[in-house]
Amino acid sequence: MSEQSSTTTDAGTDAGALDFLNGLFKRGEVWLAAGLMTILTVLVLPIPPFIVDIGLSISITFSVIILMTVLFIGKPLDFSSFPTVLLLSTLLRLSLNLGTTRLVLTHGNEGTDAAGHVVGAFADLVMGGDFIIGVIVFAILTIVNFVVITKGSGRIAEVAARFTLDAMPGKQMAIDADLSSGLIDEDSARKRRKELEDEAGFFGSMDGAAKFVRGDAIAGLVITFINAIGGITIGAFRHDMPILQAADTYVRLTIGDGLVTQIPALLVSVAAGLLVSKTTTQGSTDQALFAQLSDYPTALGLSSALMAALAVVPGMPFLPFIILSGIAGFGAYSAGQRNLNKAALQAAADVAAAAPVPVAEDPIGRSLSIDMIRLELGYALLALINSEAGQKLTDQIKGLRRQMAGDMGFIMPSVRIQDNLQLPPNTYILRIKEIEAGRGELRPGMLLIMDPKGSPIALPGENTMEPTFGLPAMWVDATYREEALFKGYTVVDPPTVITTHLTELVKDNMSELLSYAETQKLLDEMGKDQQKLVADVIPSQVTISGLQRVLQNLLAERISIRDLPSILEGIAEASGLTRNLALISEHVRSRLARQISSANTNEMGYIPLLTLSPEWEQTFIESLTGDGDDKRLAMPPTKLHQFIQAVRQAYDKHAMMGESPILLTSPTIRPYVRSIMERFRPSTVIVSQNEIYAKAKIKTLGQV
Repeated sequence: MSEQSSTTTDAGTDAGALDFLNGLFKRGEVWLAAGLMTILTVLVLPIPPFIVDIGLSISITFSVIILMTVLFIGKPLDFSSFPTVLLLSTLLRLSLNLGTTRLVLTHGNEGTDAAGHVVGAFADLVMGGDFIIGVIVFAILTIVNFVVITKGSGRIAEVAARFTLDAMPGKQMAIDADLSSGLIDEDSARKRRKELEDEAGFFGSMDGAAKFVRGDAIAGLVITFINAIGGITIGAFRHDMPILQAADTYVRLTIGDGLVTQIPALLVSVAAGLLVSKTTTQGSTDQALFAQLSDYPTALGLSSALMAALAVVPGMPFLPFIILSGIAGFGAYSAGQRNLNKAALQAAADVAAAAPVPVAEDPIGRSLSIDMIRLELGYALLALINSEAGQKLTDQIKGLRRQMAGDMGFIMPSVRIQDNLQLPPNTYILRIKEIEAGRGELRPGMLLIMDPKGSPIALPGENTMEPTFGLPAMWVDATYREEALFKGYTVVDPPTVITTHLTELVKDNMSELLSYAETQKLLDEMGKDQQKLVADVIPSQVTISGLQRVLQNLLAERISIRDLPSILEGIAEASGLTRNLALISEHVRSRLARQISSANTNEMGYIPLLTLSPEWEQTFIESLTGDGDDKRLAMPPTKLHQFIQAVRQAYDKHAMMGESPILLTSPTIRPYVRSIMERFRPSTVIVSQNEIYAKAKIKTLGQV
């Protein structure tokens, strides 16, 4: 039993250790921190030669990986961590350079393997037994790296960073313009802004990271010079070596150390140059390079002919030039055939695009869809769509939708415009849910003139009735515009006539156009700080359909629903007392008292009021039947006729005085008074005492 327990314990211990190791290997940040600390330690502490060999091998491998990665990426931002990688690789090379310097100066007299086998191998391979050759090769590599590659890539990075930062405002404005015009959605705009920020940060970092490469080249040159002078001095004066032997030994080790450091630095410099020069190309380097070089077969053909001519020049080697001529000639032929195939495919695509496309039969289900708002035009009015006037009409409809959203909090459905050959040529029809809501006649190329005073118009033209409000008007030629404006007439062009008519019809039918889906959309588009309010009210206190009905009641009396949080708060308060949506709507109206009072304040700064007399108040109260929330108005027809006559007389009297008052009633009977008034005076505003803001200025004009 004890042996079994011991075995189980050992197995559990092994499994725990294995899990620990697996977790440790997955912690990339731990390994990165450990590697960085090791590099920094090498800068201070001496290391044995075999550790130097491992480090130099890692440095060379790391540099090759960086170069290959840059060759195969599609765009610079795919390697956005390059500045950090560049810093790490530079720090690794400098630490190894310092470690090899310490070994060379300390044990250089022991032979070429004093600083490790990698340094010795590079020294023997490049120098070929002569340290002067090694010095020359090292000098050439340093000049190529420092003067050509590093300087050029640094300049490209600097210019790219400057132009990228200068272009940011314009690119940001372009994104905002595409978003406002509807070409892209909010997610795409957010993604493009993020890419723009990443691009600016990347090229800004590359401008600074180029200094790492330049500093690395300078440091390598200085360290090599110090190693050579210091090594010869130590060998000659401390180890009593002859000057030539000390120079041969220490310069060999120094140049080997410099080469094994400069070659990875050269690879990284080339990678940096390739990366910053890819700013305007897409795809991997081979795709961008060979695709563009092979797009011009004429250039390849001329190059082939030139190589063939050089091959037959006396004294020139025939074989290399003739092989290159054949390769260039084959490339020119292949590119020409490829371009011909592209042209043939493009021509076939153009022919296919020009061919008449068979009209697909619409599914029967599409017959069930309903246009919320539709504008139908007679054939003589189609010029309004296919001309500058058509552009003005569509722009005005877009502006109307934006205005309705801002003023009423109501997102107006899109308007479908189509022709209707069954209409008279100059007639248009506006349909709400495919039911005719209004129509009118236009005269394209003419202007509609109206006199605000109602007097006859003293201009030659065709008398008519303005379609929106039914006012006397006249169609006149466009040449009379200046004269009509001089006489104080109202001048309207045909697109504006349609837009005005559409505006009034939409305002009259907003309650019908607010659908369940639009109500849900209004809730979804509320701010994050209001979503808790939505969650508390919907659906525990009122359903979405109930909220839709409350909003429809408000829109029916042209009350803005833009302040949706206040509306939801009012619903939350009223739902604890009643479930009657009409009574809830009345309570919400009282919460919007400030808004309602502001909307009905005239230019003089006060609200003109007509109050309902106590007698009529009592009559309405006595005419209510039913209990609780189910009360209904049951007024005798004679009393109803008398009320209508009294209202008409009072409003006609004040209309002659230039006033347009609102009717003030008690909260109890306001909905019932409204139900009667909307039959014969739908534009009259009716409010209760609870809907007059406490600080609003009022002026009582009379009594009904």
